[in-house]
Amino acid sequence: GNAAPPRAGVEEQRSLFGYIEDLQELTIIERPVRRSLKTPEEIERLTVDEELSDIERAVYLLSSGQDIQGTSVVANLPVLMRQNPAETLRRVLPKIREVLHVAGVEMQLTAAVSFLTVLQEESVSIHTYSHSFLHIILQNLEHRDAGVSNAWLETLLAVIEALPKETVRHEILNPLVSKAQLSQTLQSRLVSCKIMGKVANKFEAHIVKREVLPLVKSLCQDVEYEVRACMCRQLEHVARGIGTELTKTVVLPELVELARDEGSSVRLAAFETLVNLLDMFDADDRSQTVLPLVKSFCEKSFKTDESILVSLSFHLGKLCNGLYGIFTPEQHLRFLEFYKKLSTLGLQQENGHNDNQLHLQTLEQEKKYISVRKNCAYNFPAMIVFVDPKNFHLELYSIFFCLCHDPEVPVRYTMAISFFEVAKLLNSDVYTIHKELVTLLQDESLEVLDALVGHLPEILELMTNRGEKNGSESKLLSIPDLIPALTTAEQRAATSLKWRTHEKLLQKYACLPHIISSDQIYYRFLHRMLTIILTNNVLPVQKAAARTLCVYLRYNRKQEQRHEVIQKLIEQLGQGKSYWNRLRFLDTCEFIMELFSKSFFCKYFFLPVLELTHDPVANVRMKLCCLLPKVKSTLKIPTDKHLLQQLELCIRKLLCQEKDKDVLTIVKRTVLELDRMEISVDAFQKRFYENDLLDQEKERQEHLLLEMEQLEKEKQKNEGRSTNINDKMFEKKRKFVYLCTCLCMLYSYKGSRERSKEEKKSKLVRSQSFSTQVLHPKYSNIDKCPKYLYILPCLPHSSLSKLPLCVSDDSFRTRAAGNSGNAAFPSSSSRNLFNSADQKSNGNKEGQSRKMSM
Repeated sequence: GNAAPPRAGVEEQRSLFGYIEDLQELTIIERPVRRSLKTPEEIERLTVDEELSDIERAVYLLSSGQDIQGTSVVANLPVLMRQNPAETLRRVLPKIREVLHVAGVEMQLTAAVSFLTVLQEESVSIHTYSHSFLHIILQNLEHRDAGVSNAWLETLLAVIEALPKETVRHEILNPLVSKAQLSQTLQSRLVSCKIMGKVANKFEAHIVKREVLPLVKSLCQDVEYEVRACMCRQLEHVARGIGTELTKTVVLPELVELARDEGSSVRLAAFETLVNLLDMFDADDRSQTVLPLVKSFCEKSFKTDESILVSLSFHLGKLCNGLYGIFTPEQHLRFLEFYKKLSTLGLQQENGHNDNQLHLQTLEQEKKYISVRKNCAYNFPAMIVFVDPKNFHLELYSIFFCLCHDPEVPVRYTMAISFFEVAKLLNSDVYTIHKELVTLLQDESLEVLDALVGHLPEILELMTNRGEKNGSESKLLSIPDLIPALTTAEQRAATSLKWRTHEKLLQKYACLPHIISSDQIYYRFLHRMLTIILTNNVLPVQKAAARTLCVYLRYNRKQEQRHEVIQKLIEQLGQGKSYWNRLRFLDTCEFIMELFSKSFFCKYFFLPVLELTHDPVANVRMKLCCLLPKVKSTLKIPTDKHLLQQLELCIRKLLCQEKDKDVLTIVKRTVLELDRMEISVDAFQKRFYENDLLDQEKERQEHLLLEMEQLEKEKQKNEGRSTNINDKMFEKKRKFVYLCTCLCMLYSYKGSRERSKEEKKSKLVRSQSFSTQVLHPKYSNIDKCPKYLYILPCLPHSSLSKLPLCVSDDSFRTRAAGNSGNAAFPSSSSRNLFNSADQKSNGNKEGQSRKMSM
């Protein structure tokens, strides 16, 4: 027992000495680097007179400088062209042309990029560019280095699009006739193939037929398979340029011949070109020429030529839908079976084969099979269209199940990306893939989860709304195990290091109030959001959780639960021990002001926010000062006069007592901004019309949520003794409240999108004065307001048909107070929505209430 500590000490010393030896090895490695530093003589040769102008310095470096200096000049060519194009073309460009004859690979690649940049920036006219730059590009096009040649080729192809036809014809097309001959190098003929594809779209069909097509045929029959394959891929561009008639008589026979070529790469190029040109072939060509070729491709892919399996699986969706009209039922079934076979390729070897056969499967084959199944996942929506969504469960569900449970992540990732498209196609039969949604939500790979979450709100909406006729109460029953899967997905994202996936997931979870019940959100998600705000260390994740929590609070239907959450926000965040929590409280208050009405914020959060003016941490006070203009914008006079006095008192204390210089600077700047602000009054004003109308809708929605809660309580009380008439009246009222809530939600969403426009409008009218608060006649009736009209088309036809009946019910007309007899709208800041005592304390004309129907 006593010998253990010395051994531990020896081990620590050994590990320490080993660490020092590693450091010594690193220093030895660095020594040659230090020796390679420039000597004083080399530094002297690299030094340039500072008094030289940019043009003179460029000429000097290209003439007598080293390669690295010449490369820097070439890279700087676009800047010189912008500053002094005339002198650059006269003095610098000829020097670059001379240097490129003997330049290395790095300078050549830099020059190709610089020439392309000059073209894209349009520093000179296209005529000047073709006169000065085109010859240099063509000279370096056949560089011995393939990378350099391809770089110059890319620049030339971009130039061809901008050049006039005559220039292309004389400078590019005519020289191609000689360069494409067999006497030219392989690289030269490959370049000619790619230029042909670009040139074919530049001229009329008869010119292409006379001057381009003979050369195209020659290259398609070249002795080198690389040239034949390259030209074959360009036939698509040629066909688009010459039209359907010449394509049928010239291009299609060439493709048929190339599809039977001895080179596998040529056959593959022919197959892909055929698929891409399906829309240019008529029904006879498809059935008599294309279909037999495709059938032979599919048969050979498994028997003799597996090299085309990946490409075949990638184009299969386009191929099946392109040939859909000419398939016989037998051929339709054959291609469907072929797709099913590709979808499970590489997975059946485990059964029916011995171990020796398994070991023969190389790693390269496994990668190929994974790519094939991934391509099948990519084409799955297209195959649903091919078999008709009505036949999905019978024909494709088993393949869908296999792809969603594939052992390889890339396959499941592709299925997660296409899940939304599949759900849209299935329409009312979307219930058949509920289990796979839960499976992908619980996938072990976060990449799969991240791909699925991108369209999660839309997927859940389809899942819960398509085929449902019983309203929101039955939505939960449509997706079993959804809530555990959602909570599991969030916990896995939270425990990983990929915080961006966690942030994205929390943002998308804001859709849940429209999917599941308020109680489920309260007990399973809302408190989790609060925990994330309090414990997570990543700021974007905390802000995402705070905003989603505010959304949950916004649509919570029980006042007791709302009060509990508000109290926790104030106590655990606003009055928390950590300054970090108090900062997050201010972030949460910003979201409250965005999502809730002004009256809601003033009632619950205005004073807790002002209490942070006494915070001991300067950062909290600084953030609060930046937030004060938004806080003041929630006030309305005279209802919130006492709150305005509290705000002014806090600002005076900050000005007098603040000792931190940074905070004091922000306080002074905030005071100036607050002085310029105008506070809206209870009655509607033209200058604040848009904001007041939006705020009124938020209040109305909050009030309707309270109405819904009251109706639920009434139903529970009268459950055992209610008559059929009472049930019908309750159902009628419930549907009306639900419809009104939908209207308000839609309007609130529209208003949030237009908030930036409204702020700009308010700034424009800030300097104007209005002598009266009476609204313009065009705002005198809410039914005439154009902002309301956009909501109706968004609602289902069945809901619209019930709207007049529901609106006639006087028991659900919104009550509000107004302090102007001429104003057509009620006050959007009426506090009787939450506390009738506050309204009584204000007195005056606010006690006068009137009814207004939606």
